[in-house]
Amino acid sequence: MADGPYHHGNLRAALLERAEVILTTSGAEGLTLRGLARELGVSHAAPARHFRDRQTLLDALAVSGFTTLNARLASAAGGGGGGPVGARLAALGRTYVDFAVEHTALLELMFAVKHADDSSDELRERGHESLLIVARLMEEGQQTGAVRPGEPVQLAQVAFSTVHGLATLAVASLLDDTPLAEATELALEILLAGLRPGA
Repeated sequence: MADGPYHHGNLRAALLERAEVILTTSGAEGLTLRGLARELGVSHAAPARHFRDRQTLLDALAVSGFTTLNARLASAAGGGGGGPVGARLAALGRTYVDFAVEHTALLELMFAVKHADDSSDELRERGHESLLIVARLMEEGQQTGAVRPGEPVQLAQVAFSTVHGLATLAVASLLDDTPLAEATELALEILLAGLRPGA
């Protein structure tokens, strides 16, 4: 089988893109390099040029997921060049919930692979960067008097637990009749109130 329209750089991207689709529809168990090759119409050996084995593919998929998430979080934290810290923290929360709901299976894989004993340094660093983006904004908020005193990383962990928990409830259809957007705004309002000095 010919390698079709894919060449060096874009075969890897196509493999990752298709792998996320399969991950979403069939779970990680449904992912094989041979299956991806068949779906993309390339030789069975072609994926091996980019991924040594299935685990390498899963690791790359997780790194790609964290890269995308971090870019979105950094954009929200920057708030188009600034703006009130509270508004940017709320934007971060909305961004995380949106990503978690849009890419549920990928997010589960990202955290599972990141916490595996044999996870790569790159993967752990990309995963930790998500937390640091929020922690840096917490620290900025402390410097301007918008965020209560405390260890910025711990405050970021609390913020993540709030929005991650909300996204988990939404994906499991446990918000009953409450629309996700409404639940998100309420959760962020309560979170931000708790982060203000004197709260």
